[in-house]
Amino acid sequence: MTTHDLPQGMIRAAGTTGTHAGYMPGFGNDFETEALPDALPQGQNSPQKCNYGLYAEQLSGTAFTAPRGQNERTWCYRIRPSVHHTGRFSPIEVPHWKTAPNIVPNVTSLGQYRWDPIPVPDQPLTWITGMRTITTAGDVNTQTGMASHVYLVTQSMQDEYFFSADSELLVVPQEGRLRFCTELGVIDLEPKEIAILPRGLVYRVELLDGPARGFVCENYGQKFDLPDRGPIGANCLANPRDFKSPVAAFEDREVPSRVVIKWCGQFHETHIGHSPLDVVAWHGNYCAYKYDLRTYSPVGAILFDHPDPSIFTVLTAPSGQAGTANIDFVLFRERWMVAEHSFRPPWYHKNIMSELMGNIFGQYDAKPQGFAPGSISLHNCMLPHGPDRDAFEGASNAELKPEKLDNTMSFMFETRFPQHLTEYAAKDAPMQQEYIEVWQHLEKKFDGTPGVK
Repeated sequence: MTTHDLPQGMIRAAGTTGTHAGYMPGFGNDFETEALPDALPQGQNSPQKCNYGLYAEQLSGTAFTAPRGQNERTWCYRIRPSVHHTGRFSPIEVPHWKTAPNIVPNVTSLGQYRWDPIPVPDQPLTWITGMRTITTAGDVNTQTGMASHVYLVTQSMQDEYFFSADSELLVVPQEGRLRFCTELGVIDLEPKEIAILPRGLVYRVELLDGPARGFVCENYGQKFDLPDRGPIGANCLANPRDFKSPVAAFEDREVPSRVVIKWCGQFHETHIGHSPLDVVAWHGNYCAYKYDLRTYSPVGAILFDHPDPSIFTVLTAPSGQAGTANIDFVLFRERWMVAEHSFRPPWYHKNIMSELMGNIFGQYDAKPQGFAPGSISLHNCMLPHGPDRDAFEGASNAELKPEKLDNTMSFMFETRFPQHLTEYAAKDAPMQQEYIEVWQHLEKKFDGTPGVK
């Protein structure tokens, strides 16, 4: 991405052309970047007067007294302070974006659920109006839990901006490319990549090509982090160097603008006379970032048995209880299957965690039928699930030679909290009413005599 690719009027840090133009590598780094020379103070955070007449402002993503290894904040040097980016608020309705707790009594019977891809309608939909909530879990008021959404975007936001005080958003594109013009820089995002938009960060979403469809995990709790690798050691899974944060870029535009804020599940708008994307320089470790899922290095069984799906965790958001996540983001990508005398697909199980899966592209090995790209499935706390009959029979009788599981990329949003369906998910989204039947054709093979059947 070169400078002329940016939105009109946006100025980015000088010298950021080339293959990785506009990004700085590393996860959780303490970055510093400036779009104009000497805009970033050296040796202190809040000088009496900043260069260019800028205002110094801190964006805190954690409590001031959080432990040093968890403490996240960014100092911004901006044309106007954020208090100038809001006026009087007015409540607005965003009917399809729901927030926990959102328990709809008797919305549908309990069960295992699966949905066909949600079609992108012809009507104009932005990042805000095109969000469709599928499940909610926990309670945003206590900063626990999550929500899962599908976004359907057919038009760019025009002089319109958004931020959430409720959550950080993990964005998983499935079709179409998006551009996130944020206070701290620009992120371009395509399928097979993800982005994290932190709580409190203001941004505008534009279509690079569209329409666009994808998935969003809204995290009410502690921020996503890289999982501990334990005995795996220092390498593989998601490596920190593959995460990219944007360099500084800003707009200095005097134009009527609308800012929408999500706070405790309610939406409010305010109108200002300029763009709020006016951070000329910044330094810190609280920022948006992207990650290319194609760089994820999976680790798996190389002799026998199938590991727990947690071995494929990309990012995890802790819950406060060791080893039990508020959210795990898990990736099932291409990989070699080599386990001997083993059933290689995921086994049948019931789980304390609740699992929402989405298909980015290709075919998932445990769901060869009915789980097209863009589809979703939900297997809630302690509801049994596993391979359908065809997957079971195929894996039980296959010749166990090394096999490349190819042309596949699916993911899972897994949480310790039960995920409740929204009314939209139960009544309007294309739920597969026959999904439960995929297990009805599993045969009873037991006949009381010894030996493998």
